[in-house]
Amino acid sequence: MPNSPGLPARRAALRLLDAVLRRGETLDQADHAAMGGVPGLPDRALARAIAGEVLRWMTDLDALIDSATRQRLAPDAKARTVLRMMLAQWLRLETPGHAVVATCLPLLDGGPRRLAHGVFSALSRQRATLPEAPTLPAEAAARWGSRAGAIAAAIGSPPPLDLSLRDPADTAAWADRLAATSLAPGHLRLPRGTAVTELDGYGEGAWWVQDLAASLPARLLGAGEGRTVLDLCAAPGGKTLQLAAAGWRVTALDASAKRLERLKENLRRTGLEAKVLVADALEWLPEEQFDAVLLDAPCTATGTCRRHPDVLHRIGPRQIAEMAELQAQLLPRAADRVKPGGRLVYAVCSLEREEGEEQALRLKLPPEPVTAAELPAGLAPTAEGWLRTDPGMLPEHGGLDGFFIARWRGKGS
Repeated sequence: MPNSPGLPARRAALRLLDAVLRRGETLDQADHAAMGGVPGLPDRALARAIAGEVLRWMTDLDALIDSATRQRLAPDAKARTVLRMMLAQWLRLETPGHAVVATCLPLLDGGPRRLAHGVFSALSRQRATLPEAPTLPAEAAARWGSRAGAIAAAIGSPPPLDLSLRDPADTAAWADRLAATSLAPGHLRLPRGTAVTELDGYGEGAWWVQDLAASLPARLLGAGEGRTVLDLCAAPGGKTLQLAAAGWRVTALDASAKRLERLKENLRRTGLEAKVLVADALEWLPEEQFDAVLLDAPCTATGTCRRHPDVLHRIGPRQIAEMAELQAQLLPRAADRVKPGGRLVYAVCSLEREEGEEQALRLKLPPEPVTAAELPAGLAPTAEGWLRTDPGMLPEHGGLDGFFIARWRGKGS
């Protein structure tokens, strides 16, 4: 039944999950290969939604599966993955049971098909349910400690859509035009599922997509007033756009030419300007220093688990240690490129202390503490003057990504 309606989307979801759980790829990395043969955007969106719900709720889906089997299925068994998909569609996407069976059982052959049908039927008869919030994988819950409960509550559903405005002075007007809410000047929040390219203002470059937390590092550099700033590891470029819009003369550097193409496209769309360079931040040796440097360092991105639930299952001690080692090399180099008295902001979209607080503790520069007055309502700096956000914050507004941000003055200041 290769061409039965709905089956290509389920096959794609299975390929996405296989890429994440077996090969450690991100959903974005796996997308192109997984979507081969999937017709149209709705089916592609359905495949991503199925995979995303499985990854958000996998611990709880597995508990249901284990409750209905005499012999526990191996964690990487195809039958387990298909059952996860079946339950996620039924319990999270509200797909009727008969449609779940018709579109998922063809993914299996022989005994596993009968097993999956039996387990799903048993759980359907029992009217199985999921908890109010997902149960985090044990490793992640242990790392995040007292924050784990609030983070888990925040990742049960995909996040809303955040936009950054080219001109923050127009926040109220754009909020009215787009029926959006705003949590800070230059920020808009819309319901999830909004088609970005169809929104008013896209064609004229009035805004770009950027989570509220991701906008905070550039905000903490203030107005540019024609001064120079280096945006290290700049792609995909939201912070470069912010800095250019705030009056900085921006040099945006990244090692990935492909990822910088997206930045160049957004510069053209918004009419903003920046000098874009393809180079390795560890090897690049500029002749000049800059009035400010923003290092949004490569990281495990565990703070983006609301929108990228694959990080819940791909990231462990090895990946954290690798990223922390890279950050420890990048941060001193960034510090060397700041003029005396200039500003350095370091940021990672990670929830891991090794990538945030421990990096900041090692840097020997005069700190410039973040103040509450610089932050959206509901956020506050730490006792050290850093900023730590996580997805469990601002729950009444739909949350935000997890970030660590610290700020210093340049040597000799």
